Amino acid sequence: MQTPVYMDNHATTRVDPRVVEAMLPFFSRTFGNAASRNHSFGWEAEKAVDQARDRVAELIGASPREIIFTSGATESNNLALKGVAESSAARGNHILTSAIEHRAVLDTCKRLERQGLTVTYLPVDGDGRVDLGMLERSITDRTILISIMYANNEIGVIQPIDEIGRMAHERKILFHVDAAQAAGKIPLDVASHNIDLLSLSAHKIYGPKGVGVLYVRRKNPRVQLAAQMEGGGHERGMRSGTLNVPGIVGLGEACHICSREMGEEARRLSSLRDRLKEGILNRVGQCQVNGSLQHRLPHNMNISFAGVEGESLLMRLHDVAVSSGSACTSATRQSSYVLRALGVSEALAHSSLRFGLGRFNTEEDVEFVIRRVAEVVSRLRELSPQHTQPVLGVR
Repeated sequence: MQTPVYMDNHATTRVDPRVVEAMLPFFSRTFGNAASRNHSFGWEAEKAVDQARDRVAELIGASPREIIFTSGATESNNLALKGVAESSAARGNHILTSAIEHRAVLDTCKRLERQGLTVTYLPVDGDGRVDLGMLERSITDRTILISIMYANNEIGVIQPIDEIGRMAHERKILFHVDAAQAAGKIPLDVASHNIDLLSLSAHKIYGPKGVGVLYVRRKNPRVQLAAQMEGGGHERGMRSGTLNVPGIVGLGEACHICSREMGEEARRLSSLRDRLKEGILNRVGQCQVNGSLQHRLPHNMNISFAGVEGESLLMRLHDVAVSSGSACTSATRQSSYVLRALGVSEALAHSSLRFGLGRFNTEEDVEFVIRRVAEVVSRLRELSPQHTQPVLGVR
């Protein structure tokens, strides 16, 4: 076992060696521009992009023609929300989303509000799930889009996507799903879920950074998007710019591996995750798991440790790579807005750790992390003048 042990796979994943091998020729030998139609270098690049498009489509149950390549899920989320807002302006100006979405959705919604749109931010229950009754009551005749993430990036909680998709389609409202954390980890089918737009990112599924996808439904309904980047009409006119061929090849290979190995990998990671949870809860008192255990990604665990400050915990866990929340907000000292939305107290939200197991973690890694977390929490509580006081609010 090598240290530090990496358990921050929600932030990013190591690129699978099989993905690296697939990408390498497209940096040097087959380096053409996929839009160059006059010679073999361009033809080979285009062929590789087409194969990758097929593989992404297979993973999510889409048609290859519905796959738009982007720089990642953040760009895909921006294109989905802004593109729908602009193209559907004559029909309505209301968007429904949840209070625990990724910042790529929440910040985009804030910008759209400044441009005159109305956004409803739905609360979640103590398990971290959207209340379907409240969602239904929030729909108006001006609602053009519902944007709800498939699974949360901090607490791993899976939303009732089937029910939301059905509700949206019955009312002829477009449904966007940020699936950056779910794609490749659990089964996903855009047709059966009634998903019209879906975002994913390669670096969450053992592919390279800087490449992602926006799925855009072509029929029943045909989704119209206003492009947010001009300059050449690439990707069916929705996303101009020279395609990142090596990155796209890597994304395609990563999706291909997930399609074959997802079931077995989910079972293994779920077992490791449960061992991690039981080991920590048995050895560390006054701690709680945040979010639903029933509706949860197989590789996620988020735990709050009462009486311990999260930053101190992370600093002393120098041989374990975990995080205290989303990677996109780790530069701030604010407590997690996701945990606060669940009703977790400010103090407990500040004491939480997110564990994201991955393809390359082992049983030895899990045992090591259990031991180190128990040691560090115990030591920090000994140093705290308040460690002997009863702590309220721990489930």
